[in-house]
Amino acid sequence: MRVHLGELGRLLNSVHEPIYVLDDDLRIVFLNRACREWLGESAERLLGTRCVYHSREAAQGSSAVAAGLCPPPQVLAGQPLAASVSCQASDGSLDQRRAKFVPLASGSEGVFTVIAVVEEAGSATAPAEDAMTQPSAAGEGAPADLHQQVRQFRREAAARYRADRLVGNSPAMRLVRRQLELSVASRSNVLLVGPLGSGRQHLAAAIHYGANRPTAESWTAAGLVPVDCAVWATDVRDFLMAAIARLSALGPSAGSGTILLCRIDALPAEVQTELAVLLGRRPPPLRLIATAAQPLLELARQGKFRHDLAALLSTMVIELPALAQRREDLPLLAQLFLEDVNALGARQIGGFTRAALDALDAYPWPGNLDELASVVAEAHQRARTAEIDAGDLPEKLRWAAQAAAHPPRREETIVLGEYLARVERELIGRALARSKGNKAKAARLLGMTRPRLYRRMVQLGLEEKRR
Repeated sequence: MRVHLGELGRLLNSVHEPIYVLDDDLRIVFLNRACREWLGESAERLLGTRCVYHSREAAQGSSAVAAGLCPPPQVLAGQPLAASVSCQASDGSLDQRRAKFVPLASGSEGVFTVIAVVEEAGSATAPAEDAMTQPSAAGEGAPADLHQQVRQFRREAAARYRADRLVGNSPAMRLVRRQLELSVASRSNVLLVGPLGSGRQHLAAAIHYGANRPTAESWTAAGLVPVDCAVWATDVRDFLMAAIARLSALGPSAGSGTILLCRIDALPAEVQTELAVLLGRRPPPLRLIATAAQPLLELARQGKFRHDLAALLSTMVIELPALAQRREDLPLLAQLFLEDVNALGARQIGGFTRAALDALDAYPWPGNLDELASVVAEAHQRARTAEIDAGDLPEKLRWAAQAAAHPPRREETIVLGEYLARVERELIGRALARSKGNKAKAARLLGMTRPRLYRRMVQLGLEEKRR
């Protein structure tokens, strides 16, 4: 798509700052001379390409470049703002700059929606050297800041491990990433411990592909074979033998093969024995990665798992926390899943309002990351503005927030004897006060004899017994 802007185009071409123009569908319709020089060889291919607000490194060619130039969707609502844009420099590094997006009123054909003016090189704040440990802006919750953090993390992590779900700055996730690097450098068997939905299989893929370093085009290459022990519990031996044969048949194309034993803690005792004998007699010429809800050695100490098999599979153990234990990572994770939906190319949503992030934080997340991804996808579909608000979230989150704001009162158990004793002490005290300590008069006020009043006072601890 080539659009001629006439005198406006000639004026923009004379400007030394990079400028590009988007139509109301966020398609690039004009690049001035400075912008073409900045973008290099990819500039010509960009005309007509739609900018999509996401950070997925799976995008290739002009789609990936256009994603780096996409403005926050709030611009389409008529809100001028500044945000970071980026393109890949000739040396492969990420050239990140600041751009001012100016929305124009839509009208007849030839009137465009957004003009972007990019600052010169060196004027933008340089990105952190390592996005794995970049400080989080989650406290502020600014969608544009979260977008850039996710984008930078994905660029760094995807190049090494395909580990985007490991984004976050909680201490637990920092430890997981350090352990990931160690396991990638080793060929040892690895046990991944964590609840369902916490990203165990995602981490297993990161270990396998990080160790084998495939090219960007071969992320889906063979070499990682999953076996679900919970579904095929009685057939694990056959599946394992078939997986070994499959990897052997692939030869060098499989790289260093890995068998992923999913939910290994679901294996019945007799199958554990068969598997321990098989692996002990002829260890497979490949790496084993297993997933479980609890450490296998701990289960072995409880008599719930074979100790020799647990030791074989637990050479290295990485524990993934539940989402509820890493709540400080919620804003970044939610932004990541939101941009995954954006990347499908439909509606573009920029981020979450503070009220929506508060609602996400109040929910217990029993389904962990998988549930969060599902919730974000549903909210994306329901959102009516450029940001997801609390009202766009599924009802179960609103119910959880209401329940947290109005916790049920704790019912107190009434012990009848103690309650009556407190009432009797109160009445005796009042009678003694009115009679100015005269027990005989107090007894008459209470309708009892003086000896009986004395006995009750002793029993209730109001009077010491005379000796």
